[in-house]
Amino acid sequence: MANGKWQMANGESQIANGKWQMANGESQIANGKWQMANGVSGNPSATSPCHRVTVSPCHRVVVAPSVAPDNPNLGVLLPYTPLHHLLLRELDFPVVATSGNLTDEPICTDTADAVQRLGHVADLFLVHDRPIARHVDDSVAWIVQGAPRLLRRARGYAPLPVLLPEAVPTILAVGAHQKNTVALSVGRQAFISQHIGDLETPEALAAFERVIADFLRLYEATPVAIAHDLHPDYLSTRYALERWNVERSNVPTVIGVQHHHAHLAACLAENGVRGRALGVTWDGTGYGPDGTIWGGEFLLGDAAGFTRVAHLRPFRLPGGEAAVHEPRRVALALLWEAYGAAALEWWDDLAPIASLKPSERRLLGQMLEQEINTPVTTSAGRLFDGIAALIGLHQEVSFEGQAAMALEFAADESETGTYPIAIRPEAPREDGRMGESAQPGSSPATGLILDWAPLLAAVLADLRRGVARGIIAARFHNALVDATVAVAEAVGESRVALTGGCFQNRLLTERAAGRLARAGFEVLLHRQAPPNDSGISLGQIAVAAARLTARPA
Repeated sequence: MANGKWQMANGESQIANGKWQMANGESQIANGKWQMANGVSGNPSATSPCHRVTVSPCHRVVVAPSVAPDNPNLGVLLPYTPLHHLLLRELDFPVVATSGNLTDEPICTDTADAVQRLGHVADLFLVHDRPIARHVDDSVAWIVQGAPRLLRRARGYAPLPVLLPEAVPTILAVGAHQKNTVALSVGRQAFISQHIGDLETPEALAAFERVIADFLRLYEATPVAIAHDLHPDYLSTRYALERWNVERSNVPTVIGVQHHHAHLAACLAENGVRGRALGVTWDGTGYGPDGTIWGGEFLLGDAAGFTRVAHLRPFRLPGGEAAVHEPRRVALALLWEAYGAAALEWWDDLAPIASLKPSERRLLGQMLEQEINTPVTTSAGRLFDGIAALIGLHQEVSFEGQAAMALEFAADESETGTYPIAIRPEAPREDGRMGESAQPGSSPATGLILDWAPLLAAVLADLRRGVARGIIAARFHNALVDATVAVAEAVGESRVALTGGCFQNRLLTERAAGRLARAGFEVLLHRQAPPNDSGISLGQIAVAAARLTARPA
């Protein structure tokens, strides 16, 4: 112990003194002696033999405010190793734990590596002479509609298989870029790896390649196909297209799978559904077949194919990736799309505009006007970010989802009011077609546009009237639920799947699922895989299998 802190970096966890703040805003309490809204000892999710972290509302009677600030939820992790029990028996108070790794890097599993990578943040290393074979994070679950559902699938779950509706060829799926997992199908079983994380560093890429090698060796499998995301710059895609072909003489079929199609297919697969569904597929980023950034999609289909029947009105992201880290850029882009260049003058007192220097406003305005480094998106995740910035929650963020989480937590759940979202037919494209048609397995369609401009106008009006942020945040969520039900009724498919990272929002998920069920729809939610990009590899297996089995012999 040094400076009153315990930390360990043995590939399992770091333990600190209750004043440790995790970079991603998620923290874990590793001793049940605190007050949680629905209890620890009686919570079947917290006491599951899988020993997962359960995210739940809590009364912060023993936790420092610097732990997961502005978040009403904390993750509860009961002791599950002898070391945990020995430490906590000595301390006899709750501790805050986080994994032994830096942001965007895998957990350290080697003592020398841990000292080198974590020496500048850890006061003391507790080590052992027993080697660690592979890194495994703690699984994370939450309670939605009364049932535990996964946010991170790792220890206790991986690599337990998901049982597919029928036997499929042996396929390796290399997953997405963020929250990466890989998957391998053997007969009816789809084995999903432990959480690998974002493929942003050489260390993460090395872990990704080790997991693939372990999978193929463990299951003695030779894949006939390798499935990957369509995004050409993802490291997982490059591995499938370049490294695999170079390093192996027996080259399997390589199958690209559209990101949001994989989300839909994953939800269908883990629910054992063979037929089609309307997939409400909302997230931050996914490469669209038309070269734009999708993320606010309604896809009608199954693993074999889909039709893009509706999506959010497109807007631009000034600076591309920079807009992900600065929600104020998204807010400015929404104003620009709805009102043009004059918006920068009309709304200069709004929080996101006021936070920008005059020179920054001019530069961003020029980028939008000239369409330079301003990729087009239909992302629901970015819409959340933009509204959060407009009502003054976050102009910049330090971790993924921070602004959207703040918008959810700010919502007054007693508010029943809503905002209008106009639903209108999509205008014909220049090539005379409508909807999406470039992805194999998809078909052209006359799609619907969910125009958020009336919603934006209503938010601005409420801001002018001094309406509380909690009311605005709740009305925004209610508007999205209303629009989801309206599109489902317009499409007419009886089964609706809610998938994608935006459905890590409990308020959105429970309200949308409840409204759809009351309207007579069968609602599918994720259970065995997370709704975020960790589930992409499972969907890639399902899509690739459908393509392979559909080919003539």
